[in-house]
Amino acid sequence: MYKSFSMELAGRTLTVDVGRVGKQANGCAFMHYGETTVLSTATASDKPRDGIDFFPLSVEFEEKMYSVGKIPGGFNKREGKASENAVLTARVIDRPMRPLFPKDYRNDVTLNNMVMSVDPQCRPELLAMLGAAVSTCISDIPFDGPCAMTQVGMENGEFIVNPSQAQWDNGDLMLTVASTSEKVIMIEAGANEIPEEKMLEAIYMAHDVNQTIIAFINEIVSEVGREKHTYTSCAIPEEMFEEIRRIVPPEEMETAVFTDQKQVREENIRVIAERLTEAFAENEEWLSVLDEAIYQYQKKTVRKMILKDHKRPDGRAIDEIRPLAAEVDLIPRVHGSAMFTRGQTQICDVVTLAPLSEIQRVDGIDENITEKRYMHHYNFPSYSVGETKPSRGPGRREIGHGALAERALIPMLPSVEEFPYAIRAVSETFESNGSTSMASTCASCMALMAAGVPIKKMVAGISCGLVTGDTDDDYLVLTDIQGLEDFFGDMDFKVTGTKEGITAIQMDIKIHGLTRPIVEEAIARTREARLFIMDECMSKAISEPRKEISKYAPKIVQIQIDPAKIGDVVGQRGKTINEIIDRTGVKIDITDDGAVSVCGTDPAAMDQAVEMIKIITTDFEEGQIFKGKIVSIKEFGAFVEFAPGKEGMIHISKISKERINRVEDVLTLGDKVTVVCLGKDKMGRISFSMKDVARYTK
Repeated sequence: MYKSFSMELAGRTLTVDVGRVGKQANGCAFMHYGETTVLSTATASDKPRDGIDFFPLSVEFEEKMYSVGKIPGGFNKREGKASENAVLTARVIDRPMRPLFPKDYRNDVTLNNMVMSVDPQCRPELLAMLGAAVSTCISDIPFDGPCAMTQVGMENGEFIVNPSQAQWDNGDLMLTVASTSEKVIMIEAGANEIPEEKMLEAIYMAHDVNQTIIAFINEIVSEVGREKHTYTSCAIPEEMFEEIRRIVPPEEMETAVFTDQKQVREENIRVIAERLTEAFAENEEWLSVLDEAIYQYQKKTVRKMILKDHKRPDGRAIDEIRPLAAEVDLIPRVHGSAMFTRGQTQICDVVTLAPLSEIQRVDGIDENITEKRYMHHYNFPSYSVGETKPSRGPGRREIGHGALAERALIPMLPSVEEFPYAIRAVSETFESNGSTSMASTCASCMALMAAGVPIKKMVAGISCGLVTGDTDDDYLVLTDIQGLEDFFGDMDFKVTGTKEGITAIQMDIKIHGLTRPIVEEAIARTREARLFIMDECMSKAISEPRKEISKYAPKIVQIQIDPAKIGDVVGQRGKTINEIIDRTGVKIDITDDGAVSVCGTDPAAMDQAVEMIKIITTDFEEGQIFKGKIVSIKEFGAFVEFAPGKEGMIHISKISKERINRVEDVLTLGDKVTVVCLGKDKMGRISFSMKDVARYTK
């Protein structure tokens, strides 16, 4: 049965059609916001997937190029793999929704969101987030919703709820907040040094808006929602836990997991696992879930010790940061490098500078973003966690971590006018034991400064964790969580920023939301920690950007020409500009407004290219001196090329002070000569003289 539901949301109409399309999916919501249209579906398999110990949830955000009136590029002329924006959007949808599914649910679930039309006033990412929640809530898939998401932008210090694409891209805040009816469950933000108090205000403004959306979703569910289906629980039998605790008493498990060395802990657990495997050799059912049972035993042990005894696995205080180290210039010949170490987390970041022609071209549904000048890439090889597996290129996690560090630093980058370079930072994970994305932010900031990029302020990042008890007041926030505390805890709250304010937030949780006191404490704790990291570690390695870029980096000289002269520099089919490049070995970029960037490593060659461009764009006047090469000899004179594609004539009478009968008596092809401009002749050609040079140089 087809039903349509509508509500007013931030000055626009949000409409949800149910039963109109996609009727064979477990849940389908045909979403409309303004003229943006997204088809959101939720489907689940009938049975659990065998042999897994996790919930197999897949979230997709499909950008259809027809939604913005484009035909995809490439030979196939069809959409290919997901763009970086699609991956990041899918992650933002996944993070708040995953904890709301039952923990013992092992059926495959796919949340698909297909963008079918885009109204620049209504961002499709927001509509997909809401569509995923609606389609899951009305489906028969077990889900402890509803949840809702709201985005907040900021212009001139004023918040904008669900901003347009232009306001989102160009404003000072890009905040996404997901909530249940009681608590905040996800925060994602990019910001231009927003103070902590202002960020909290924006977060809870979004949370309030979410409550109106949740009421709307509840109305839809009450009318068209399906009864949730039963499923096969994959929970560990309690009698198995009792037997494990008999064989491995809690005191022994505490000793095994409480060490600051990840390798030692893993070896301790391996020995325990071998003993339990031997003990359960005759019980195939228990053996099949033994790994999950050991994981949960570790989790309960760590959580109990942290929450009740305030004892962390590595012995640190609750607000203590692991040992820090930082250095720059460890990699020779690159344009900039830095390494940041925090405990057993270690990142080496390398910065490369290039001319603006090397910027990344972006082909997507956001027509405001067609290129990226700053690129941050993050790599996570298996050796960094002591494992072995082949490298298959960056996955969703790597893309997400790189984007977070990129977002953290973008507000502090110089403008193109101040620093006309394309910039790439690559974070190589040497060792990982908790929050490598925040270490990447610190390492990247130092590498940029080492490369001579004049960033406005230093940026650092840190992550806080959380362990909760049975009530909202029973919790403990942990500063600088390591891997074990991330795996077994309830939250990974990452915040980056300068001393003045926040530049990025990414919050993941495994529970059904955070109270406001937890959010406030986490934000305050991360501020204290990042200031400590900047003052006690990063500043001691490098305190400010270097004044000069590396001798191995390309140098760039910028000049401004009359935009009307761009065609003269480029020449017919690029002949003139290519001739300059061939002669000098430089790279040349010209913008539509006449800004010319000359890039190279040889200062003399760059000066030569600049001089050629200046000559080509000069309005020729009598008395100007040029150097050129004889390229043609006629009976009446010779033609001199004084710049690529630019020639003028020297009449035979202007070659020598003495009378000559033949041009060849004085000049030959290829001769280098100095000439003075006499203006233009009757035919409009530039006229030169060799014999009058001295008169004009006196």
